[in-house]
Amino acid sequence: MENIIGEKWDRPKGAPDRAKNPHAVAMSKLGASKGGKARAESLTAKQRSKIAKKAAKARWGRVA
Repeated sequence: MENIIGEKWDRPKGAPDRAKNPHAVAMSKLGASKGGKARAESLTAKQRSKIAKKAAKARWGRVA
């Protein structure tokens, strides 16, 4: 659109970049990589099935 009318539009500026603590990022990645695997190993097949059915219902239940 700017090319057609020949002027530049004012664009809103995004959120300011925040510096992240590299140590906190590394710790988060460690926990995230272990969490899902540990949970999956602790659940029974019946529990996993129940969770999957609930997720499918939430996903597809809204479709009209």
